[in-house]
Amino acid sequence: MSIKKSLLVVALVLLVDQVTKIYIKTHFEYEHSVDIFSWFKIYFIENSGAAWGTKLSDFLPISESAGKLILTIFRLFAIAGIGYWLWDIIKKQSPRTLILAVSLIFAGALGNIIDSVFYGVVFDDSFGKVATLFSDDPYGKLFHGRVVDMLYFPMIDTTWPDWVPYFGGKSFRFFEPVFNIADTAISTGVGILIVFNKKAFPKVEKKKED
Repeated sequence: MSIKKSLLVVALVLLVDQVTKIYIKTHFEYEHSVDIFSWFKIYFIENSGAAWGTKLSDFLPISESAGKLILTIFRLFAIAGIGYWLWDIIKKQSPRTLILAVSLIFAGALGNIIDSVFYGVVFDDSFGKVATLFSDDPYGKLFHGRVVDMLYFPMIDTTWPDWVPYFGGKSFRFFEPVFNIADTAISTGVGILIVFNKKAFPKVEKKKED
């Protein structure tokens, strides 16, 4: 897979990711939802932490603002590492499967870091109103933006039977997380590496067999 095709994949993922996020941010109030199907909703929330809203301040004796800054800087280093990996495997003419997977992972990571770095200074708040792009009163500052999520698939929304130990009577929902296009690209890239591992790393597999 050539570098032009890899960059095309990255550019397409970034375009779709950012267009959907900007649309949601400028058309939805926070926690507003639209039912597409009974099992699929567009549900606007924002994530200021890591996966599932986890924050460093939940585990370390630091402020939420400091934790957000550390997380964003860590993501920048991670993206630099993934970017170097992508460039290296293209240079070495690695299998197409591996390049495609890493391209998706890189694009997804880059899509979310754009939110974290810039959204705090280009948008105002979405609480109780629709946000404005390039607002004169932004909700945050550089490196302190919140990631926009909107894809929600509550395919099962029910209650555990009373006879089930511990969980009886409690609500059960699958699939709970709300995510975005960038997250989808990352998950797809990781999935490709897992499912098509032998195609992605044929030399490694050959050495193991030898």
